[in-house]
Amino acid sequence: MKEPEEPAAGSAVGAAAAAPRSHTLTLRVPYAHTDAMGVVYYANYLVYFEMARSALLREAGLPYGELERRGVHLPVVEAHCAYYRPARFDELLAVHTRCAALRGARLRIEYEITRDGERLAAGYTEHVCMSPQGRPLRPTPEVRRLAGA
Repeated sequence: MKEPEEPAAGSAVGAAAAAPRSHTLTLRVPYAHTDAMGVVYYANYLVYFEMARSALLREAGLPYGELERRGVHLPVVEAHCAYYRPARFDELLAVHTRCAALRGARLRIEYEITRDGERLAAGYTEHVCMSPQGRPLRPTPEVRRLAGA
């Protein structure tokens, strides 16, 4: 792999001085997310990961839309989810999200979905900081702070 590029000049995203490394999103399971057995369809847990990741970035002052306007993309290059207990329609879930690691241009975000403190699912996504042309970028200072680097 080639050496990561620097973000385009003037591409630093707004100050995220106190960027949180973790966030909890609360959501209620909609009927549309359940299957014929009345439980959340397995792929929807990845949707919940995405919702929580977006909330984490937004709270950190790094919303996806702003990152992309500045020429920084964070495509998912790996995803994993382990399922422990089912979630059902109308249940209130908490999606705990944390930035776990930054290695080069690669960012790992971990998730745990709980209901009343009981673990239902856990997993992670790995992202690569990329230019709009698909080339790896060095993470911006804000992304490094988000990851605790």
